[in-house]
Amino acid sequence: MLQRLVHDAAALGVALTEHDAARLRQLLEELARWNQRFNLTGLTDLESMVSHHVLDSLAVHRHLHGAAIADVGTGAGFPGLPLALVNPERRFTLIDSNGKKIRFVSHAVRTLGLMNAEPLQARVETLRPERPFDTVLARAFAALPQLLQTVAPLCGSDTRVLAMKGKWPQAELDALPPGWRVAESHTLTVPGLAEARCLIVLMSGVSH
Repeated sequence: MLQRLVHDAAALGVALTEHDAARLRQLLEELARWNQRFNLTGLTDLESMVSHHVLDSLAVHRHLHGAAIADVGTGAGFPGLPLALVNPERRFTLIDSNGKKIRFVSHAVRTLGLMNAEPLQARVETLRPERPFDTVLARAFAALPQLLQTVAPLCGSDTRVLAMKGKWPQAELDALPPGWRVAESHTLTVPGLAEARCLIVLMSGVSH
């Protein structure tokens, strides 16, 4: 698995060391162990977790912006945990309202020694950070109009919202709320994943 992680991450523009790959494998082993008791993910085998969780997360690495990153609806810590591991110079806040999932994220942060990742159990719409995040990540969190309404308090005029989607969400894009625009969009090719993936990068035209 370690060679596969290094090889497939390189295809996504992420240079993993053997140590990085070993820590990512440890993350998935912990997830599989907790999953037996807490049902954190529908995937049960490590090879599927590599594609659907780790590589799918790393696919947006090159599109991160700035130092302060929020992962909203992080679930069991994806994409935030893998991205925090390969971006030690950035600070990640991993947000979810589900207590058992945040307990796993907290356990993973301690186990992997991720000093730059902060788990937070909260409803995103209730948060009022002192300063806007530079990037807000959302993976299968909500339809774009609802997502943008929910994360608006986390955003400033320079914040980029990275919405990780499957098929191209044209109906959602047609319903974007006023003041938001698509800054860029990308088709993502994730090694080992045959399903469609795309990334929509959104920015606000006004400061919140």
